[in-house]
Amino acid sequence: MKTLTVKVTDQIFAEISRAAEVRNVAKSEIVRELLARGTPKAQSLWSRMADLVIDDEQAPADLSSNKNYLSGYGSNRPD
Repeated sequence: MKTLTVKVTDQIFAEISRAAEVRNVAKSEIVRELLARGTPKAQSLWSRMADLVIDDEQAPADLSSNKNYLSGYGSNRPD
């Protein structure tokens, strides 16, 4: 195994030290596990909003052109 030296903030060092102490393993083992796990893949905006999007089959065909759908829009906004 190769050796790598890194500088971390006091807070990160404390978190690594606590985790190592609780699990009774070396700090380097904690760091190796975290590096192996990697960072979570960044989600696209679309995938984060998927539960908010209305399916095409559920939306009216003339939603963007029929002004009747706008009646009452904004009426619940506080003054």
